[in-house]
Amino acid sequence: MSGAAGPATAASPINSPYEAGAESGNTLFAAFAGRSPKYLDPAQSYSVDETTFTYNIYEPLYGYDYLKRPYVLTPRGAAEVLAPRYVDAQGRPLPDDAPGDAIAESIYDIPIRRGVRFQPHPAFATKADGTSTYFPLAPDALKDIVAVPDFKETGTRELTAADYAYGIKRLASPRVASPIYSLMADYIVGFDAYGAQLKQVDAKLREGVPPGGRDLPWLDLRATDVPGIEAVDPHTLRIRIKGKYPQFKYWLAMTFVAPIPWEADRFYSQPGMAARDLSFNTWPVGTGPYMLTESIQNRRHVMERNPNFHGEPYPCEGEPGDAAAGLLADCGKPTPFIDRAVFSLEKEAIPLSGKFLQGYYDVPQLDRGEYGVSMRVAASDSPQKASLYQDRGIALPTTVETSNWYMGFNWKDPVVGQGDTPEQQEKNRKLRQAISIAFNWDEYVAVFENSQAEVAHGPVPPGVLGYQPPPAGMNKTVYDDVGGRPQRKSLDEARRLLAEAGYPSGRATKTGAPLVLHYDSMVGAGADPRFDWMRRQLSRIGVQLDVRATDYNRFQDKMRRGAAQLFLWGWKADYPDAENFLFLLYGPNAKADHNGENASNYANPEYDKLFERMKTLDDGPEKEQLIHQMTALVQRDAPWMFGYFPFSGGAYHQWVGNAKPTQMVRNTLQYMKIDPVLRDAKIREWNNPIWWPLIVLALVIALAILPAYVTYRRRSTRTAFGAAARANAKDSA
Repeated sequence: MSGAAGPATAASPINSPYEAGAESGNTLFAAFAGRSPKYLDPAQSYSVDETTFTYNIYEPLYGYDYLKRPYVLTPRGAAEVLAPRYVDAQGRPLPDDAPGDAIAESIYDIPIRRGVRFQPHPAFATKADGTSTYFPLAPDALKDIVAVPDFKETGTRELTAADYAYGIKRLASPRVASPIYSLMADYIVGFDAYGAQLKQVDAKLREGVPPGGRDLPWLDLRATDVPGIEAVDPHTLRIRIKGKYPQFKYWLAMTFVAPIPWEADRFYSQPGMAARDLSFNTWPVGTGPYMLTESIQNRRHVMERNPNFHGEPYPCEGEPGDAAAGLLADCGKPTPFIDRAVFSLEKEAIPLSGKFLQGYYDVPQLDRGEYGVSMRVAASDSPQKASLYQDRGIALPTTVETSNWYMGFNWKDPVVGQGDTPEQQEKNRKLRQAISIAFNWDEYVAVFENSQAEVAHGPVPPGVLGYQPPPAGMNKTVYDDVGGRPQRKSLDEARRLLAEAGYPSGRATKTGAPLVLHYDSMVGAGADPRFDWMRRQLSRIGVQLDVRATDYNRFQDKMRRGAAQLFLWGWKADYPDAENFLFLLYGPNAKADHNGENASNYANPEYDKLFERMKTLDDGPEKEQLIHQMTALVQRDAPWMFGYFPFSGGAYHQWVGNAKPTQMVRNTLQYMKIDPVLRDAKIREWNNPIWWPLIVLALVIALAILPAYVTYRRRSTRTAFGAAARANAKDSA
């Protein structure tokens, strides 16, 4: 079997959790926490805990360059990344620079790589006459089958455009319930009607099936067509979307658009498969660098190199510092480098950390950034841990995530919101600005995030087109430029703005009543030190803060009703485009009115017009300039205190190569490498048994037992001699 551990040169340490010699093989060892991944079906998977598997097994059309920042799209299943062509309502071609409102459709003609083959799988196995080996299955054919590798025969075939078309069509299947279907239906031509059509077909197929029955007749998606999805020829996929939506290209980098071979869909639809939990969710079928070869639920999952993988060269370019970090040394070499990856369940953090420090995990968890951050925090708090990490050569690099945390003001609130009149609007704006100055997010990051975050000056994070670092992108409402560095404005400035807002020294001018603001928390109040910190921030300018804590469900209900006044929330991007952050402040996305993601319910016609122009623009100077204008508007209006951009960190042993923390790139396993010789040596060094305490303990026990043993022997001897003497005396008599 590919990637199996080689023979050990000596016995493994006695505390090794693996089979003898595993540490010397070209295998990566990592953990997963909580439970096994629930959805490995690309149409359903939408969890970080699943992406380690899905993005290494499947190949969506596009991916991201492993090293470049800002993130750059690269081809995966596609032969190249191409821009769409545009047509008007009559189907006539339009130039590339046509205005967005003139474009009726964007047409993506995507070339598919040639010569790509699916992983070995029984769905492709055929008999000598060309018919399927495992379709249809005999009634008792599954009696000894518990996993897909139990099938003896496998096969493969070439990837085609029809496989991508089939995979996208599955998003509309009522049997799949994909979380992304509704969004795709908004854009792909005819996709909403196709979903309704599939419901009718599915209902007819279910006729005669008992309620709750799991064995359903196969829903063959080849029999139904979608106007917006077409395999033009074996290696050209055409997708037509409504209007212009440049961000659609990022959805093509997600596994929702992974290819699905119809043979595998038919294979898993057979009677008995569902009862044995044999499906795409448990046994994926892909063309990626790895394939799942062992899966024991809530215990262990193993991926091995796909022998049919077409190979992909390691990147030769990156961002500044990558070359010095050794990340370009494998330029042009075919990937993947690792033969096998073993993921074991760890229910608790302490044993996971312990095994990592012993060297038995190469990384704690492959695509989770919190472990590296927590270890950096631990090292800053404990010189002993810092020394240990350094002695063991553990690398703890960090990167800023494409996500943010912000404190929002509810635009519908009469005190901190928009305001009813121009005069009140100006006063409310000054109040928000005063509060924004008083809340020292630099201090918050240092205290509560252990300096593992970057203070935000706007909604767009680093790594995304349109982000501007200070001083160019500095929030001038809150900071002054002092020698090219941002310096938070004084509390005197905050007090001045507060007075102009109608609350001198924190009291209303008209009534003299103290200004009390209400912070709605999504967690219980308890003794959370953050709440005390927030109260202190506002008390410095004479404002009182009332914390109204609740559970998350009630918090969400308040947000939907627009009943909260101040709140803390975050957003993690689905794709690295400023639109995915700026839409959080777009008026028509207001949560209270439209159930959108604009939780602040911010509404500014000028901002909305700029957003509508920006969202249809391709990346370039014009789009970037509009992003800067929109950022300046919300810096002035202050519907958010922009909070911070959290760090994501990696934790890698010294024998792990090509490791770079990232949030967007999910097929990282493909680029990493292992030095098993170094790992084996270090594990033996760090886990060399120390026998002398046991020897001393044995001697102590022996010395403690020896007097008792001697006494026992003496008593036994006396009893024996006494009995013999009495017996001899009796005989003589």
